[in-house]
Amino acid sequence: MYKIIGADQREYGPVPVEQVRKWLVEGRANAHTKAWSEAGSEWKILSEFPEFADALRAQGAVVRPSPPKIGAPEADKLAAEIIARDYRVDIGDCFSRSWNLVRDNFWLLAGATAIAKVLVYALWFAPALGIPVTALLGLVFQGGLHWLFLKRVRGEPADMGEVFAGFSLAFVPLLLTGIVVHVLVSIGLALCIVPGVYLFVAWRMFVPLLIVDKGLEFWPAMELSRKVVTKHWWQCFGLFLLAGLVGLLGLLGCFVGIFFTLPIAVGATVYAYQDIFGAQPVNELLAPPTPEPALTTATPSEPAPSGSAPSEASSTSSVPAPETSPLSATAPEGNAPSAPPAPPAQSGQQNSGTSSAHRSGSLEQN
Repeated sequence: MYKIIGADQREYGPVPVEQVRKWLVEGRANAHTKAWSEAGSEWKILSEFPEFADALRAQGAVVRPSPPKIGAPEADKLAAEIIARDYRVDIGDCFSRSWNLVRDNFWLLAGATAIAKVLVYALWFAPALGIPVTALLGLVFQGGLHWLFLKRVRGEPADMGEVFAGFSLAFVPLLLTGIVVHVLVSIGLALCIVPGVYLFVAWRMFVPLLIVDKGLEFWPAMELSRKVVTKHWWQCFGLFLLAGLVGLLGLLGCFVGIFFTLPIAVGATVYAYQDIFGAQPVNELLAPPTPEPALTTATPSEPAPSGSAPSEASSTSSVPAPETSPLSATAPEGNAPSAPPAPPAQSGQQNSGTSSAHRSGSLEQN
């Protein structure tokens, strides 16, 4: 029997191995889903269980659609929903999962990080416009790099070309974000330092991914990030600070080590984004979910691939409903039309018929 940790960081199970394989085939779990088995004493990611190797290889060949894009009204609803259900930034868990992610995809993630950082540093030392151009394009490169990491976190295929996804998918919004963030943060730092630090953390961590992943314009993405981060600003600040320190540790190895430590720092931030903004599917905000019929047998429902929160998860034997598959519902028995009742018997006619038969019998005897 196995238990898994869903995208909402809740525990589901126990379920048999066949059920976990089914979830993997349907994309409701991936190689980085944390799981526990009766045979072991610690939680591990599913890729570390040899019994799921075939299902994971088959899953890697499937290209799954990205989450739907949303607009400003849906962004406000998403912010309200996240704040209402609350969230927690588990810094240690984010770095632990990031370590496993980088270990399993080292050349892709380390290579992509090296390309992005080398290009940014090259722009920094360009004559005349080096620093302003770097400040403006920094978030464009960050959006592409984080997008690559996010695809691997979700178990989707990715390649080095994703580093430049910020230019192809959302260049203008990312460019405008870079301008606004640097202007407003600079004003905040000049006035009292604290407002600048607050805004820098609220905007710099997740805004590029919100723009690329959810298709938001720059200001709705900035507001969504600010509202949500403010809920647990200190936790986000702790992750941001530790990610920066981990990235800088690479400088101790003559700058070469930075390409080993930076991917881990980036991965931790991307996992935090997925935990916060991916735990509730956006399409559930656009239309009310179909009510689930009563179950006659106690069978575990099926987990969403990433980002779907369960309707009720108080019991560990149930898991969240699918993110995109509508729930099948059967019509209640009471809705089926019943046959009209038979008309009441005509007592008068029955009595009349009985009297006539009695009279006929009397005549025959006479």
